Amino acid sequence: MPTAMFTADELAVIRRAYAHQVVATAATTNPRIEAAFATVPREKFLGAPPWQIANLGGGYRPLPSSDLVLAYQDVLFALQSDKGVNNGSPSLHARLLAELDIQIGDRIAHIGAGTGYYSAILSELVGASGHVYAVEMDPDLAAHAQAALADRANVSVVNADGSQWPQQEVDAIYVNFAVARPAEPWIERLRPGGRLVLPLGVPRQDRPPKGGRHASHGAALRIERGEGGFAARWIGTAYFVCANGGLTIDDNEIDALTAAFRRGGIEFVKSLIWKTEPRIGRCWHIGDQWALCYDDV
Repeated sequence: MPTAMFTADELAVIRRAYAHQVVATAATTNPRIEAAFATVPREKFLGAPPWQIANLGGGYRPLPSSDLVLAYQDVLFALQSDKGVNNGSPSLHARLLAELDIQIGDRIAHIGAGTGYYSAILSELVGASGHVYAVEMDPDLAAHAQAALADRANVSVVNADGSQWPQQEVDAIYVNFAVARPAEPWIERLRPGGRLVLPLGVPRQDRPPKGGRHASHGAALRIERGEGGFAARWIGTAYFVCANGGLTIDDNEIDALTAAFRRGGIEFVKSLIWKTEPRIGRCWHIGDQWALCYDDV
């Protein structure tokens, strides 16, 4: 079990300081996001000590103690070190969550929820009148999320392949693994005005002996459904562990996406074309029945 060298009141102050630092690093001034990070106890979602954190050069190292205060750092904690699955960087997630523009009462699908830490942050942001569907394919991670989120009536944990969710219309979708294309439900079950944030990426060719397969090129994108189509915008560089299950694609599409990343220009993308013919010469990447293009919606 984690230990505590600080009182509950002291830990609450530490959590508030951590939240303030996280949103500052993320360059967001959203007070609701800061309040959510200050409220949710991260240690509930990290598993049993000894905790491990990711090294900048790769691999992991154990923390010297299991004190609760050590959870409040802007670092990656290993959830499944053998698969490269982490409780991701709080400042990166704060930045991506700001792009979702979450409102009280929203219904949100969190795809790749892991042990549920960012699902809990989302539950704070949607409030009691909203709902979060925390979808996780790995049964062990989903079981941890189920236990850690049991006190949140506005969260449902779903042990399923994220490519099949959501199964009803939602206001926002938050994807937490790298994909080489969006899944059909992520596009077709967004309500008008709905937002999707996802990490687009292609897997590295070399797989480390220990750890998951991470993206060799990666970018976070924001997609919004409008009356005339889907607006798209590059948020910034983002590297996540790559998708498994129903989101694996063939080598030809991976090669085409890799070539697009190498050419550059994703920061100029303005629209996502879905199941219609794109304008040749006006697209950053054309995939199977979808494209990212430079034209406005």
